[in-house]
Amino acid sequence: MTIGITGATGQLGRLVVRSLQAKSGAEPIVALVRSPEKARELGVEARVFEYARPDTLAPALAGIDTLLLISSSEVGQREAQHRNVIEAAKTAGVKRIVYTSLLHADRSPISLGTEHRATEALLASSGIPATILRNGWYTENYTASIPPALANGAFVGSAGEGRLSLATRADYAEAAATVLTSEGHEGRTYELAGDDAVTLADLAAEISRQTGRDIPYRNLSQAEYAGILKQAGLPEMFAEGLAAWDVDASNDALFDHGRQLSKLIGRPTTPLADAVRAQLAA
Repeated sequence: MTIGITGATGQLGRLVVRSLQAKSGAEPIVALVRSPEKARELGVEARVFEYARPDTLAPALAGIDTLLLISSSEVGQREAQHRNVIEAAKTAGVKRIVYTSLLHADRSPISLGTEHRATEALLASSGIPATILRNGWYTENYTASIPPALANGAFVGSAGEGRLSLATRADYAEAAATVLTSEGHEGRTYELAGDDAVTLADLAAEISRQTGRDIPYRNLSQAEYAGILKQAGLPEMFAEGLAAWDVDASNDALFDHGRQLSKLIGRPTTPLADAVRAQLAA
């Protein structure tokens, strides 16, 4: 069985490749990427694969049995790009698709859910057996803000006291590798999230504990937080999106207590303290 990984040079994709390689008797892996030269360090076959260029897709999928479709990074264009991939998979005879969706995509208030719901519907009507991995937020989405928090003396956001069931990219990558290499997942939808929910105040307290500094959490309005992100150099649409998603998180949009992720990977998800420690050491 040959496994194709879209976006294999991305932050999640390369971790999935490493997780697959770590498994004994790993299946052949094909990295489906925009720039094969960037995949050279992965040590696997690489093929040109661009979501927005349908002519590259079906040829690149030749001989692929199982496809991991990692959602496109181009918000607003995902539905069309994912449709291109699914149609190409049908043409190429791909036998199974595993798709990285959003936690509780069927009911999530987070705006990203719209394109994920559309993609899940496309998969359901494609005739190709599929598995949906509804990934929660990466812990790194928040720990990446530790350096500016230390520089400015506070961790800021708009998530209030919302419960965040965070897990690291490595946790989600391991779950994907497990589903790609084992049986019984066709037709399943997994709600994947961290074992233990935290708040941004908890994150700030952990940063304080590990650094020996007082780093409080400052909850801001959506407009205030978006303004700070824009001042930091983020594009306007992305800054506005991040602030809005944080407000959704304040209403527990990123909370889940089903522990399906730790059940899939056979271990507890990575604790917040470990993720903070890794960021501080980076």
